[in-house]
Parts: sequence; C-alpha cells; structure tokens
Amino acid sequence: MSERAAELKALTALNAQVAIAAGSGLFRLLADALGQEPARAAFERVRVVPALLRPAGESVTRAELAQALNMALFLDVTERVPMAAAYVADLQRDGQQLVFDHGALRTVAWPSGALPPGEAAITRVLRPLGFTMAATYPLPRLKMTGRAWRHADFPEDIAQFFVSELHPERFSGSFQGAVSRVLATSRDPLTPADLAALEQLARDGALPMAAAVVLLPRLIGCFARQHGLFEADDYQALLAESAEMAWIATEGNAFNHATDRVADIEAVVAAQRALDRPVKDSIETSATGRVRQTAFKAARVMREFLDRGQRVMLEVPGSFHEFIQRAPLDASGALDLAFDAGNATGIFKMTAGAEKGADTAGEAAAC
Repeated sequence: MSERAAELKALTALNAQVAIAAGSGLFRLLADALGQEPARAAFERVRVVPALLRPAGESVTRAELAQALNMALFLDVTERVPMAAAYVADLQRDGQQLVFDHGALRTVAWPSGALPPGEAAITRVLRPLGFTMAATYPLPRLKMTGRAWRHADFPEDIAQFFVSELHPERFSGSFQGAVSRVLATSRDPLTPADLAALEQLARDGALPMAAAVVLLPRLIGCFARQHGLFEADDYQALLAESAEMAWIATEGNAFNHATDRVADIEAVVAAQRALDRPVKDSIETSATGRVRQTAFKAARVMREFLDRGQRVMLEVPGSFHEFIQRAPLDASGALDLAFDAGNATGIFKMTAGAEKGADTAGEAAAC
C-alpha cells in the first residue's frame, strides 16, 4: 500500500469514529455550546473512551461535562500555540488522535477584585465536575504550590488539571503592590445562576442537557484572563522577581500548557526535531523514573499594556504544548498518574523567557 493510500485509509477510519461520536450526548453538548465545526475538530484531535459516548439524551453527567470542558480548552490551546496546531495537524493527517493527559494553569493567592483569590476561582468549577484533589506539590523555588485534580469517575481517561498557586507574600513589598494593582480589576465570569447550576451538578452528578449547554461556555470563560489593562512598569516589576507572575499578568488563568500522553517520548522528540520544531533541550524524569516530560518551547504573543496612559503592544511568552510518558505503577497496568515537583519546576521554565536567562525561546519549570 502506498503512503498516500495508507494516509487516506487512516483518515477514513478517523472520520468514521467521529461520525459515530456525533450521536453522543458529549458531541451534542460541544456542538450546541461551540458550534458543529469546533465540536468536530475537538473529536478529531482528542481520543474519547467509549464510556463517555452515551447516546444523546435529556441529561448530561458530570463526567461528560468535564470531558466537554477539557476538549474545549484543548481546542483553545491549539488555536493559541502554533506548534501545537502543527503537531495536531500531523496526527490528523495520519488518522490519529492524541490522549489528553492534563492541562496546567496558574492562579494567585491574593485579593483579586471580584474573583475568588487563588485556586478557589478554579476549584469551585472542578469539584462539581467530579474532580478531586489527588496530591499537593510544593514548588519552593518558584514560591508556588501545585495541586493535581483528578477525575473520580475516569481518572485515566479524563485529563487532569494541574493548578498552581503563587504566593505574593513571599516576595517584596513592591512586588506585592504591583500584584494588587494588576489584579484589582478582576471580574467574576460566573453569575449567581451559574453557581446555582454548579451546586445542582455537585448534588445530582448530572444536569439537564439544556442547562449544561448554557453552563459550558461559562465554565470555559473561567480559564481566561479576568483582569483589565495595566501598566507596563508593573509588568516589569513582576518579571524582575517572578516570571510566573508576569505570565499570569498577561495570560491570567488560561491553560499554560496542554499535554499529550505518548507511548515513546524519545521517539516523539526525535520526530519533532527532525521537523526542525523547537522542543525543550532535555526530558524531565520524575524521582520514580515512571513519569517523563518535555515540551515545545513557548509561543511568543503580542499583548497590550498601558504606558502612562498610552496603549502599547509588547511581545511576551504565551502558552505551549507538552508531552508526557507515564509507566504503569505495577503489574496491574494502572498508570502512574502522579506529577513530580522537580519535573514541574523544569517545565515551568518554558514560559520564563530570555529575560530570566532561559534560552531564547523561553524555557521555564515543569508540571
């Protein structure tokens, strides 16, 4: 069989899988909330286990809503990160879907306008969706704490959330002042009606389809920047002490990165380097040896600032796409779903930027 014929066969098989999924409640939820084409794109890119593809009905389970949120957020990363889009396009041409392992985002444990401070702004969404806090990871070098949130119903099949929290009280007084000024204008993306729907979901484990369709875009909106424009001088003050806080200032609670679970991380790295794509120089390995991670270097994005009342555009680090390989815990075959503080600190460097002495593409610590 020729290479082109094999490619067409793989694409046909992928299209058939997506067509089957189109009758599911999960597809209907995504299509109603985002549109048919984005929903189809999400299913083409991300593998979904059959148990989450129940026929469409009058209700949506917490697991289906969690998966829909994850797929929408992954779609967002591929639209914001050119290397992620290129990598996913390669998979699609080969008729392959990736396994979405986890998404990572950053919060600040500090007064934040109308938004709940720190991880509370995010965990109020995760808990009703069925996520439970699996482990805490101190990140002392970054003056942050990371926490892994794992789905109770489908721990291996629904992507985890790695939610980190920065602690401004561990920095200088001038840094704290800049944090306060940047976050003061934060709005709360959730209305009282949204919070009531989340309470119902937490109680019942499901929502009527109509309510879930309304709620999903509101949940997606939680993973974004909630504060307004701020002074470029405040950005520089933050950057001088914490590349992570500077990143939060421009990107907010958006996914810092989304992660593809792969079978052979070294083979993936070799293939991407052969395509001359900017992959991190090293592969981070956990203390157990069972979890290995690396990533594309962060995208560079243009963001708007204020400069003494005038609007200016500056280039800053954006998000990136990560790869992770997980080995089984034991003979049962259950995967080691843990993270590693050392890995996390290494992957975070992907967004530190050249200003902090990282490589020119902007590496930082890992999670």
